[in-house]
Amino acid sequence: YNHGLFFFDLQLPPSYPVAPPQVYYHSFGLRLNPNLYESGTVCLSLLGTFDGEGTELWSPATSSLLQVVVSIQGLVLNAQPYYNEAGYKALVGKREGHRNALPYSENAYLLTLRTMLHLMRRPPQGFEKFVKEHFRCRGRFVLRTCNTWLQGCVVGDAHATESSREQPCSAGLRLALANVVPSLIAAFTEIGAEGCD
Repeated sequence: YNHGLFFFDLQLPPSYPVAPPQVYYHSFGLRLNPNLYESGTVCLSLLGTFDGEGTELWSPATSSLLQVVVSIQGLVLNAQPYYNEAGYKALVGKREGHRNALPYSENAYLLTLRTMLHLMRRPPQGFEKFVKEHFRCRGRFVLRTCNTWLQGCVVGDAHATESSREQPCSAGLRLALANVVPSLIAAFTEIGAEGCD
């Protein structure tokens, strides 16, 4: 999710704080995380959109909007989204989990890039200037990361083990990047991002 922008609408229902806030994710029809549906649903126990127990559930006495935002940032938009799939947390540290986590993360990265393109083409109303400035400043870093992936290197995973850092990305990712990078270059150039030629 490096350098990406993700937009969420939070609405407080009339029964708030007895009921949790309602959260909608601007997905552009892309599911870049198991907890973020194409429909815009954010799947979290805290929001009542997934099963949970104890402190995972909304409590009118102790839960807050900050808790919701931090949960989205820290629990959903994390370095290994594969393990957010229901039941997959048990695969952490196991061969099957390791084998499946990298391609899942590669796909999440591609979908993040596609989300960037959607945002530059159709930013949420009122955020046009913010989106443009964000990508104007970060476009060159996005392209630098893409170039590193195109050369077959694994980047941006602070939680990777030494052996997995040496593992190159897949040929499928390089092929998909080769198709999306020209659109990114064009979009970044159009908004005047530096170093994107």
